[in-house]
Amino acid sequence: MRPGGDTPDDAVPPAADLRSPRPGVETITWKGRLGPMGLGVSSRTFRPTTITHVLAQAMEVRRGDVVIDVGCGSGILGIIAAKLGASRVYGTDVSPDVVDVASGNAARHGVAHCTTFFQGDLFSALPSDVRADLIVGDVSGVPDELAADSGWFPSRTGGGRRGCELPIRMIREAGRRLAPAGRMLLPTATLQDEPPILDAARAAFASVVKVAQRAIPLPSAIAEADSLKRLAQEGVIHLGTRGSRLIWDARVWRCDAAPGSGTA
Repeated sequence: MRPGGDTPDDAVPPAADLRSPRPGVETITWKGRLGPMGLGVSSRTFRPTTITHVLAQAMEVRRGDVVIDVGCGSGILGIIAAKLGASRVYGTDVSPDVVDVASGNAARHGVAHCTTFFQGDLFSALPSDVRADLIVGDVSGVPDELAADSGWFPSRTGGGRRGCELPIRMIREAGRRLAPAGRMLLPTATLQDEPPILDAARAAFASVVKVAQRAIPLPSAIAEADSLKRLAQEGVIHLGTRGSRLIWDARVWRCDAAPGSGTA
């Protein structure tokens, strides 16, 4: 198998996918990269989104990479990274049951031996000596008010008042966690104040290159939310149209540290 390849050898063994999750955890089906895979999730788990799918497709994992998955939720991106050849994967999330949920999913799909999950804010719960070749930052970048109205996040909180504050903090903290010449996959969206995030990334990394983009229709219930209309009027978010539907754009950026060093 070539490094980073999506080959039949990476498919989930059927027997592993038939195990029932424990009480309080339901099974959903991941249909993205390397799927289908059954994933256990609880009411407090951040579930895979369209951006999660775009990130999964954009991930380039080299055999032997150490990977940190920030905002790991169910652990799906870390599981995929392990199946693509990562030697070690660390996942973090603020969800109080992330360790049980994500660890259970990793065991279910045969990668428990190389994955470890932690509960905490961004990188704070990781051992101090952990350095990654790849950081995947699937954290909320939706303005808090819109997060509360949308119901997309179990905590009903987003990435700050303008949706850029949490991603910017992640970018600034990532430098202490990257190995020399490491890289980060950074999602952004027009549903947040996007320019300050990209400004922070360009200040912190040697190069920032867009590697994926997808236009996503807004659910009609969210399109009618007062918070969405207000944020659009204030110029915090930017929406397009497709027929009668409102559209927002999701993007993924590859941020590369300078050779021989982390970002800061």
